[in-house]
Amino acid sequence: MGLNAETTNTKLNELFIQLKECNSQKQSKILENKIWRLWETHPTNFQLTIDLKEGSRLVQNRNYLKAYNIFSKIIDKDPNWAEAWNRRATTLYLMGKHKNALKDIDIVLKLEKRHFGALIGKGQVYIEMKEYEKAFNSFLESSYINPMNSNTMELIPRISKLISEKII
Repeated sequence: MGLNAETTNTKLNELFIQLKECNSQKQSKILENKIWRLWETHPTNFQLTIDLKEGSRLVQNRNYLKAYNIFSKIIDKDPNWAEAWNRRATTLYLMGKHKNALKDIDIVLKLEKRHFGALIGKGQVYIEMKEYEKAFNSFLESSYINPMNSNTMELIPRISKLISEKII
């Protein structure tokens, strides 16, 4: 049984406070997983949760077009569900449609400004586009939300190096 939107937001707020105060990668990962589970669960429509899982399975199997179509149908049914936009953005990125991925990521961040996954994804898109300063800023913004995230802890120094090499 799903949670209603108000309960989900309350739980997310509590988890984000804990995430920001967290000082270990292990605890950070546990909190991240709890947040992802809430994001991946539609608050009122269980069928959309099932559809999101199916689309994600298709992405794992590299069936990007079918996954894109499923995520688009979910968005048509509920354009306010940030995770559907995030999954479609990821799919667009994997399809090499970087500008379209960025448009979807912008919508994700309007709906859920704390979406560290979307911010990391945005940074990855910018790396592909060789816009390293924008990538750095996306990773840095993600690190403010989730300071102990292993991805951003690894990516920020790497992208800093790319920026300095580009300047030289």
